[in-house]
Amino acid sequence: MKKKNFFAGPSVLPVEVLEEIKAQIVDYNGQGLSMIEASHRGGMFEEMYDECLLTLRRLMGIPEDYDVYFLGGGATLQFTMIPMNFLLPGSVADYAKTGSWANKAASDASKIGKVNAFFDDKEGNYTTLPDPKSVKPSEGASYLYLCSNETIGGIEWQDFPETGDVPLIADMSSDILSRPVDVSKFSMIYAGVQKNLGPAGATLIIMKRSMLDRRNENLTAYMDYGLHSKNKGLYNTPPVFSIWAVKLVLDWVEKNGGAEGMLKRAKEKSSLIYSVIDSSDFYRSPVDKRYRSRMNVVFRLPSEELEKKFVEESGKEGMLGLKGHRSVGGLRASLYNALPYDDVVALRDFMIEFERKNG
Repeated sequence: MKKKNFFAGPSVLPVEVLEEIKAQIVDYNGQGLSMIEASHRGGMFEEMYDECLLTLRRLMGIPEDYDVYFLGGGATLQFTMIPMNFLLPGSVADYAKTGSWANKAASDASKIGKVNAFFDDKEGNYTTLPDPKSVKPSEGASYLYLCSNETIGGIEWQDFPETGDVPLIADMSSDILSRPVDVSKFSMIYAGVQKNLGPAGATLIIMKRSMLDRRNENLTAYMDYGLHSKNKGLYNTPPVFSIWAVKLVLDWVEKNGGAEGMLKRAKEKSSLIYSVIDSSDFYRSPVDKRYRSRMNVVFRLPSEELEKKFVEESGKEGMLGLKGHRSVGGLRASLYNALPYDDVVALRDFMIEFERKNG
């Protein structure tokens, strides 16, 4: 029986993509060579890579004056690369401290330069976000940084602030391509692909080319975005397998309605679980309703003992990954693009039955 995968990442992939990888892993398109053993210098890899980048541009509406490529090191490397390149001496970077991932990014940046936390919901245990219309960058800020969706806290920016001449940078690791986004509002978007786009190993970089004029040019090779821009992300050996899988996932997204289709799926799936929570005194969500994530639904039960029982019994039903992050506890259902609707229906039905038996 295929398990129902609610893990936050690495996470569920479309079965069609897994089957395609299985069919092509030894001999890619009859070329007598596996994609994962092909050279990244020209040939069949670069043809696949170019198609991948073009599909990304098409699905996300990425303007021509933006670079698109992949790097290794996970999203965590970007916590350091961004301030090393763009947080210049005598300036400040604005960060929204909205949960684990944004806070880690701010912490790393503060070791490189001056950071201004224009929002910090520590006292509220990171359960809400600022009104985007209220966000104003600091005078002369190098950039303003936010995490569009916090996987651990289950909060998601529904709209984004206007930052004028100050570059807006977003970590979209956990909600990339789950909805249409106006890329032109951002100077940089990045995303670890292992939640919505593919297996672990690659980080998508989308950057307005004019950002390179602002950067610190006195950096070692891999840390310099300018060098990656010149080489289309192929300065060194890229994460070939992950990129190939991303290309297949993007083809699947396109066949299933693109970003608008993914938004429709996300609304339908998340509403199934939130409707159970909202109609119950047994389940509760700590998140401000205005900023609930459609990707990561976090919820609590009346006791930790019941939460443990919920995880154990759902596991027996083939539902995996429902335990909340160790830093916050509780329960979490990650509903990424590739998670089948029927799996979410099964979780909803299990929740209703679990409450009936234990409420």
